[in-house]
Amino acid sequence: MTHDTPPSTTDPDADGGNARRRREAIRQRVIDERFVRIKDLAAAHGVSTMTIHRDLDDLQTTGWLRKVRGGATAEPSASYHGDVRHRRQAMADEKRALAEAAAHLVGVGATVMIDESTTALELARLLPARGPVTVITNFLAAVNALTGESGVDLIALGGAYYPAYDAFLGLRTTEAIRSLRADMLFMSTTAITNGQCYHQSQETVAVKRALMESADRRVLLADHSKFTKNGLFQLAPLTDFDLVVVDAATPEAEVAAQRSRGVRLHVAGTDGMPSWPPSAER
Repeated sequence: MTHDTPPSTTDPDADGGNARRRREAIRQRVIDERFVRIKDLAAAHGVSTMTIHRDLDDLQTTGWLRKVRGGATAEPSASYHGDVRHRRQAMADEKRALAEAAAHLVGVGATVMIDESTTALELARLLPARGPVTVITNFLAAVNALTGESGVDLIALGGAYYPAYDAFLGLRTTEAIRSLRADMLFMSTTAITNGQCYHQSQETVAVKRALMESADRRVLLADHSKFTKNGLFQLAPLTDFDLVVVDAATPEAEVAAQRSRGVRLHVAGTDGMPSWPPSAER
């Protein structure tokens, strides 16, 4: 890929105060048009293509778009799964089935951690009925859903806010997590390959690992599409979870393969309701 020469006086805002406004305009244009060419973005903003490359790298890191040859796209793919708005719309019925199965595991008085996944958001909406419970989360959408709910003691984890995830991530978030302890963690993953969970951002992986370390029991909620997707950064093997809950559309061959690896796996809607200890689900 050929880049322009570094910007000079003709490209004064490459690293200045206008960069944030330019990136917001680029983000919105990519969302609206679904694909935009780098050369068109450079012409529209009067900057070099090298500057646009840096802008797209930043927007890709924070989860807003996917950088491709010659431009950027907001279309989901096997390796890019869209921002939080797209993820909330995808696999909605499956996520509800997973959430209903997971809610059955939450006892009165439990302290529950949930991650920034949209599957966990479906679970969050069911937790007031299981109360009193304490809920710890870095997901702003879950915080908003649970604010003011009777029977829920809510602990919101701060840190650097990532709008594409609608969540708080980063070092301050992981430090806050490690100062707490929960009975249970419910989380999801971007992709599952060869029995391993993967994500697209290191920030997400760091927070999820901290959540896993701070919970006595760990439950992964994964709809069947996770087994067909790809991720860049390895999080953990499925065997690190006390229970993995999948939806009924997960292929039988996939279910058998994971169980043969020693994964404790429950199929929502077909295996009855999960229970502790989960060894019977193997």
